[in-house]
Amino acid sequence: MQPKARVLLAEDDLSLGYVIKDNLEQEGYSVLLCADGEQALQYFQKNEFDICLLDVMMPARDGFSVAKKIRQKSDLIPILFITAKSMEEDKLKGFTSGADDYITKPFSMKELLMRMDVFLRRTKKLFSDQAQEYKLGKMHFSYTDLKIYNGEDVSNLTQKEADLLKFLCEHPNHILKREEVLLNVWGKDDYFLGRSMDVFITKLRKHFKNDDSVNLETIHGVGFRLNIPA
Repeated sequence: MQPKARVLLAEDDLSLGYVIKDNLEQEGYSVLLCADGEQALQYFQKNEFDICLLDVMMPARDGFSVAKKIRQKSDLIPILFITAKSMEEDKLKGFTSGADDYITKPFSMKELLMRMDVFLRRTKKLFSDQAQEYKLGKMHFSYTDLKIYNGEDVSNLTQKEADLLKFLCEHPNHILKREEVLLNVWGKDDYFLGRSMDVFITKLRKHFKNDDSVNLETIHGVGFRLNIPA
């Protein structure tokens, strides 16, 4: 029987790691458990996975370092941080390292399974969708390829950047409220995710710096508007 998904689980607390592994396998997932960041990176390079669950604080390499290395090889695979920390700085660092979401210890397996399901469904839909192209002034954006094309120049996007830009492109020249963007792109309205969203907005703006006809505007206290030529 085919597993629901192939999971890379990096957790240095092996007691917790085996609890997570056993529960996921009971739900039909295939799980490869490793106890430090270096081993996780080696497993990732030698195997194919559908989702990565990374503890933040690990020996050899921390979760942030592992996520950055994974992102160099794949913009698509979902990365979920498992962390005992709830500091805003750590969560923002996690998102800028390439994570799609985080879950704070202690957590229920039901919550973890729901979080995983959200990202796995999105990834599956991405593979099944036909190519989706959007005109952005002199540029065009391929959601399926995760790229922005500007003549011969090509900019690569992460999956989350592409998800955010796609939602903005579907509502050009309209003000989108912050909570509306969060719910549609991240699946929930959360303060820390809101801070992460601001980071992604800043990243997207850099892709438009060579085209004055495109402006990703922040409406302070309200939300955002992607201004593009009609």
